[in-house]
Amino acid sequence: MKTLLSQPPSKSLQHREEEQDVKNIGVVGCGLMGFGIAKNLLKHSYNVVVFDINKEAVKKLENEGAQSAESVRTLAKEVDVLILSLPSPPLIEKLMTDSKDGAFDVMKKGTVILDMSTNDVELTRKLYDKAKQQEIDYYDCPLSGGPAGANDGTLTIMVGGKEEKFSTILPVLQAVGEKIDYVGASGAGQIVKLCNNMIVGGIISLVSEALLTGEKAGVPKEKMAAIFQKGSAQTKVMDVFGPNIIADTFDEVKFSLANMMKDMNLYQYLAENVEVPALASQSAHQLYQLASYQDKGQKDSTAVYEIIKQLQKGETKN
Repeated sequence: MKTLLSQPPSKSLQHREEEQDVKNIGVVGCGLMGFGIAKNLLKHSYNVVVFDINKEAVKKLENEGAQSAESVRTLAKEVDVLILSLPSPPLIEKLMTDSKDGAFDVMKKGTVILDMSTNDVELTRKLYDKAKQQEIDYYDCPLSGGPAGANDGTLTIMVGGKEEKFSTILPVLQAVGEKIDYVGASGAGQIVKLCNNMIVGGIISLVSEALLTGEKAGVPKEKMAAIFQKGSAQTKVMDVFGPNIIADTFDEVKFSLANMMKDMNLYQYLAENVEVPALASQSAHQLYQLASYQDKGQKDSTAVYEIIKQLQKGETKN
């Protein structure tokens, strides 16, 4: 493996080093999203250090020019910016706060944390407060755009945290995203992301049901989908996820059902905390729960279509 921070950052026409204070960026989590994030940071001449328990994912990024770290703590104590791209709030909390392996204890003052995971709002604010005590800036920066957006550097990024220093992190965000919005105080980015994904999951469920209903009533779903996209039912969700429903195959993962289920769970918890009756979202949430119980988590989110078909035939098992 390459030695941590042993190589100088490469040069690029897109990056004027003399105008940039941030040199070393750590990326923890090198999955489909983390890979694209790290790759685009390298394109913008940042010195990128990565960590993931998946050594193959790390190796791919080393081949792109990244360096690797043996642990989160090793990485965290060396970088100017720490980016998190992780699958669950408990993992984020453990990697940041664990008394033995956590990153907080070794990070230098002035480091910036950009949590690009989809995280629990309460935990986000807890980590923000802990970071503030150590003179570290913590921003929640959840993403929309999926692996394709991460790979192309065209992500939408919703940012929550200290507004006064937002301009200092903007160049890093612009290296990986195209549409960047400062939303508000800590947790605000996560709130928008959870609401966004609840809408996406709900539309997938409704589109699945409507296309199945129309097809069973005598109109091919391909024809209906084409007409929907010309009229008032037009939605980007159909453009992104519709092809899977029409093809009746869910192995091409645009956004995994497991991740959608996690985000819906976090949304339900958020709605409960602010005492909003989550009546409209509960049906979609239940469909995703059924799909999860049937081990469809690694399929695309549109696999809920299969559940609706099974319910129509009376085949769904508890």
